[in-house]
Amino acid sequence: MTNPAYVAVDWGTSSFRLWLIGRDGTVLAERRSGEGMTSAAKTGFSAVLAGHLTAIEAPENLPVIVCGMAGARQGWVEAGYIDVPAPLASILTGAVSVPGESRDIRILPGLAQRDIARPDVMRGEETQLLGALGRASSGAQAVCMPGTHSKWVHVTDSKVTGFSTFMTGELFDVISKHTILSHAVTGAEEQPADAAAFEAAVSAVFARPALASNLLFAARSGQLLHGISAAAAQARLSGTLIGLEIAGALQDAANGTTITLVASGRLQALYEQAFRTLSLAFTAIDADAAVRRGLSAAAEAIWPN
Repeated sequence: MTNPAYVAVDWGTSSFRLWLIGRDGTVLAERRSGEGMTSAAKTGFSAVLAGHLTAIEAPENLPVIVCGMAGARQGWVEAGYIDVPAPLASILTGAVSVPGESRDIRILPGLAQRDIARPDVMRGEETQLLGALGRASSGAQAVCMPGTHSKWVHVTDSKVTGFSTFMTGELFDVISKHTILSHAVTGAEEQPADAAAFEAAVSAVFARPALASNLLFAARSGQLLHGISAAAAQARLSGTLIGLEIAGALQDAANGTTITLVASGRLQALYEQAFRTLSLAFTAIDADAAVRRGLSAAAEAIWPN
């Protein structure tokens, strides 16, 4: 194998992503699975990682840098938190070693916001954030990282000043499966997506976020009274939740704040559509590339060549 330098791992709650990185920064091998923290806590974190390392024929002395839920209290080894406000690069100094392993394995810390009125935590996204912005950024930025629990992070001149978690993805899943709206969206996946309904919902809730629960119910009543399709009902549900998230996230944003979207796949497309609907300028960065860059920055800080 040509010049491997280290292994980078993003270990989520329900997902596992691993990259073998060469000395020139290229990806030499990649592994993905559903062996996230929930699964690995039962089968053993060490065993899960060892299986993937064997599969890519990683040398026995190759170090491993890990971010995400492997560092949670219920994970492999608790990596703790860096309290904000703090320089984004401060996570590079807080990595925790995994004891009892033959190779050097480090787990990066998360970020904590200990404001009594708005307590919040993140784990994994801080590394993605570092990869998206780098160690030195200027000006005020709002970084949006969509997901089951979307994160919006406010950064000023490379310093994380605060962040907010929005349960947008989880709420969409629960509402579309376990409420009266489940009837409205049945069969939506077999129909073409309704972009117009999505954009209308984003605009409506962004303008009047206090009406969110009423606007959600309109997915059902609109179907009963006006015959809107299941795809339109689903688009209204999605647009209402995403628009509500954006309204909340930007409520305290300073004038001139730049929006950076760190996402991939379907979520990237939906959030880009929402931002364009609201005439919000943004730049987009691929989520996988961002987390790899963040892990690379950590590896280079811990094991400089």
